[in-house]
Amino acid sequence: MQVGSVTTPFGRRPMTLALVRGQLATADIKPGKSVDKWKVFRDACEARIVLGLTDRALSVLNALLSFYPEQQLSDERGLIVFPSNNQLTVRAHGITGTTLRRHLAALVDAGLIIRKDSPNGKRYAHKDGSGSIKDAFGFSLAPMLARSEELAHMAQQVAADRKALRLTKERLSICLRDVRKLISAAVEEGAAGDWGMIEEHYIGLMVRVPKSPTAADMEPVAEEMEMLREEIINLLEMQVNSEKTDGNAVQNERHIQNSNTESIYESEPRSEKEQGAKSSQAIRVLREPIKAFPLGMVLKACPDIAMYGPGGTVASWRDLMSAAVVVRSMLGVSPSAYEEACVAMTAENAAVAMACILERSSFINSAGGYLRDLTKRAELGGFSLGPMLMALLRANGERSQRAG
Repeated sequence: MQVGSVTTPFGRRPMTLALVRGQLATADIKPGKSVDKWKVFRDACEARIVLGLTDRALSVLNALLSFYPEQQLSDERGLIVFPSNNQLTVRAHGITGTTLRRHLAALVDAGLIIRKDSPNGKRYAHKDGSGSIKDAFGFSLAPMLARSEELAHMAQQVAADRKALRLTKERLSICLRDVRKLISAAVEEGAAGDWGMIEEHYIGLMVRVPKSPTAADMEPVAEEMEMLREEIINLLEMQVNSEKTDGNAVQNERHIQNSNTESIYESEPRSEKEQGAKSSQAIRVLREPIKAFPLGMVLKACPDIAMYGPGGTVASWRDLMSAAVVVRSMLGVSPSAYEEACVAMTAENAAVAMACILERSSFINSAGGYLRDLTKRAELGGFSLGPMLMALLRANGERSQRAG
């Protein structure tokens, strides 16, 4: 055998490793072996990404197989097809000659066909007196027969990988939804915990998923997200159990107090005015107070407030409350409106509210009116800073991603 551009058993073409692999594969065909050509074609289609083939290359392969007269590929019936480029173009849905040659080369490189060129480079067949093909020059389909089991295994593996990817995606999607709801609910209810750090962990896991992931890419992310979900659930369950314990202690204390008749007598209101005052006080005590959120989370959601703190930074809750007073004056919020907010929400949460208003000042017509509305809702027990902070966290995160 001579290599280079001179004539070889493969015709006037340079020898390549793909040609060598194809020739070695055909040497392993067992006598009498046959396989359904369309079954092998479907397996090749399923494994096309592994083989490095495009849809157009498979269309060309389909056209080549259509020139094979039998349903079963068999060495006994010959495995050479010899259509002209014009015939192939028609059956490959009218692709151009240049595109046809490129895809034929891709099929050779993938080890699915072998070129068997004639001395003049044309494709034709020699027939004997009875009309049977004695020798042919064109494309050998022998590699498809030789690799039929391998292609079937590749197709099964691709199908299994695709199923695993789908199941992992579903698992991760459900877990993402659960974690998102748990964080939002925890922040809205003012649950204790560093929810800013948990939110960062959640976002960090999401960005680790590539645009075109495999099951291997997504599996570790899904496992970490499930661990994060379990940690959040455990944290919330511990808090619920703690609240139940505290509630039982308060109930026992009340039971002891109620057993003392003198204390009941002394605690009775002496006038309608006193009774009304005690009722209002009871309403304020029974209503669950709005709880402050982690300072780091507030500053991440409302970064603009920092420049109004002492020295242009906010390092503590005291700094935040000082900055809120400056912002209050700058936005035209009256001292009385801010004082009412401090009474209804606590001073810390009033400062957080001012930070949120500053962050969205371009969308708010009257900062004072907006704060008074929040104060009224807080007095009625229908207000939580959680949704505002989470919305600002998401908005700032999206801006950072676009800037990156």
